[in-house]
Amino acid sequence: MNIVGLLLAAGSATRFGSDKLLHRLPHGVPIAVQAARHLHTVVPSIYAVVKPGADELTHALAPHCHVIVCENAAEGMGASLACAVRAAGTADGYLVALADMPFVRTASIAAVRDALAAGAPLAAPYWRAKRGHPVGISGGFFDQLVALGGDEGAKSILQANQERLLKVPVGDPGAIRDIDTPGDLAPPLNV
Repeated sequence: MNIVGLLLAAGSATRFGSDKLLHRLPHGVPIAVQAARHLHTVVPSIYAVVKPGADELTHALAPHCHVIVCENAAEGMGASLACAVRAAGTADGYLVALADMPFVRTASIAAVRDALAAGAPLAAPYWRAKRGHPVGISGGFFDQLVALGGDEGAKSILQANQERLLKVPVGDPGAIRDIDTPGDLAPPLNV
């Protein structure tokens, strides 16, 4: 099956205090690059969406994915996701990942991919009853995805199709762990 990875990397990151996606993790790899690497381990084709002027991030991501500059990224995550889907074109499914989530295990990404490959229209990893990322969306939602706008991402699609969402249980706290502030980089205390 043709399942494509979509890495959303066009946010403003105002709470972090600097460009969080380029912030280096303890092993020296930038946050966004780590997220891209994990996604690339599971799906060979990845489209990363960045905002205009993000030249350093574009350069860092280019070895790992097709980088798309979304001219209307300031409109929000929905606009960025629509931009990514348009760039990727029609596919059997999409794995929508966030560039500020570098701790998602490849096994969790693969579990969502496998759920899509097995016919799930929508799939998401769940850790301790909390929905995480990446979210798997079948190609049947292409028209709805390219019509997205605003800052809600695919939330409207997920809400309108809750009964079609396959909840994939994972033992991975990284599936719900995003980086918003420098304090979010500290190891979690109770996993």
